Amino acid sequence: MVTYQKLKVTLLTGRTIEQGVGKEKGKTSQEYVDSVTVCFIDPEDLRKLGIKEKTNVQVSTEHGSVVVKALKSIRGPHSGIIYIPYGPWANVIVNPETHSIGMPSLKGIPAEIEPAPNKPLLSLRALLNQQFGKD
Repeated sequence: MVTYQKLKVTLLTGRTIEQGVGKEKGKTSQEYVDSVTVCFIDPEDLRKLGIKEKTNVQVSTEHGSVVVKALKSIRGPHSGIIYIPYGPWANVIVNPETHSIGMPSLKGIPAEIEPAPNKPLLSLRALLNQQFGKD
């Protein structure tokens, strides 16, 4: 059995051009799903994890856990920092508390990342069913 390295990281979320284009096509479009089921990781951290780009990874915080696809970040270096675009998959792992301002904290979230090559990316329907118990 293969054992994988886990890394403690800081999670940032935000908008990307690809996410915006996909959103215009609709949140059920493949373009949107492909743009928000990714995690941008520093090349050095990919090496530490022992994985290649496009390997599934599991990102966990105190608020939840989600599987997304690892992509090599072109920004950096920023070892120890990962970036997931806004979307339902990121929402699983950010703090839902808004502290009465209507917007949760979406930056600087302590997280752990680990390779998950045998775990699937959930479809939007499966993710919503997992989180809310309905389609």
